Amino acid sequence: MSHERVTHQGGHTHSHGHHQDDCHDQGHEHPRGLRGVVKEIFAPHSHDASDSVDNALQSSAIGVRAVKISLIALGITALLQVAIVVISGSVALAADTVHNFSDALTAVPLWVAFSLGTRGATRRFTYGFGRVEDLAGLFVVAMITMSSIVAGYESVRRLIHPVAIQNLGWVAVAGLVGFLGNELVALYRIRVGRRIGSAALVADGLHARTDGFTSLAVLVGAGGVALGFPLADPIVGLLITIALLAVLWTAVREVFGRLMDGVDPRLIDAAETTLAAHPRVTAVRSVRMRWIGHRLHADAELDIEPDTSLADAHEIAHTAEHELTHAVSKLSTALIHAYPAHPNTADQHYQSDNDEKELRNQVSAGRGNCVNIEHLEADL
Repeated sequence: MSHERVTHQGGHTHSHGHHQDDCHDQGHEHPRGLRGVVKEIFAPHSHDASDSVDNALQSSAIGVRAVKISLIALGITALLQVAIVVISGSVALAADTVHNFSDALTAVPLWVAFSLGTRGATRRFTYGFGRVEDLAGLFVVAMITMSSIVAGYESVRRLIHPVAIQNLGWVAVAGLVGFLGNELVALYRIRVGRRIGSAALVADGLHARTDGFTSLAVLVGAGGVALGFPLADPIVGLLITIALLAVLWTAVREVFGRLMDGVDPRLIDAAETTLAAHPRVTAVRSVRMRWIGHRLHADAELDIEPDTSLADAHEIAHTAEHELTHAVSKLSTALIHAYPAHPNTADQHYQSDNDEKELRNQVSAGRGNCVNIEHLEADL
């Protein structure tokens, strides 16, 4: 093999127990104490390699189940709030309950996305339908943005025009129910989203957390009013709005990072290390990765010995692809390009640069000495 390129693409997945979960379990420390708790709330992520799911169909099924369970849980939470509204007769609580019902329905686009993601590629959509999941993530980000705007607007409005809160006891109970229900759903969605590699599901978990914060504001505000501080409600609302913006930033970073084909650099490091460890690979030219839905796809270029036969080069590419899908969690396919290595390439470039400089010097000197400039410039 002299100048040809050998390409191997693996379209299969592997189930195994010796992978890395986004390479997070190696050399990565986390803040502890209060700082760690705060970071986990606003920028959560998982490091449990044993929870990683590599099979594409299995992970999609887990995503659908998570959406169903969380939808039921949020539905129960909203129904409990409805019961409290009926008992208390609070119009404000009724509005908040309707808001929670509508927010629970953000799970529906994700349900559709996970279901479409299981369909195979077509002649038109050659990479499959995984991007639908990222589009659903955009919808979730839009809903979090809307919640943040509404919370901020209502807080400022009540600060300027205070509104008396009636049925404080029932308002506090409704706030507690809303907070607990939404936070449990948030924890579940985020954990499953990290487990299967779904940025959209993580974003929806963060969306549930914003609703929980809103309910928490209702609870704390009612307590402040009961203690004789009526402005506690809007002030707490403003503080919660700031917290919502922090959660929104995390969701935007997750979803837009996927849309921009962003990956954790440690995944690239792990892939390069794995490919370079192959005994017949002389160098790793490049490694690129992208997420499509909750699955990773890789493209790598390798240098191999120039006298390698075509059959052996294909075998090297196939083995490299197999090892790569085992080394990087959630990697579905890898496209491997094998090129003949040129060990003296650097020396050739150095000599070429020197030759060019020499020719240009001759041209410059020739302009002063009437030599054949056209001939020298043609050599360049």
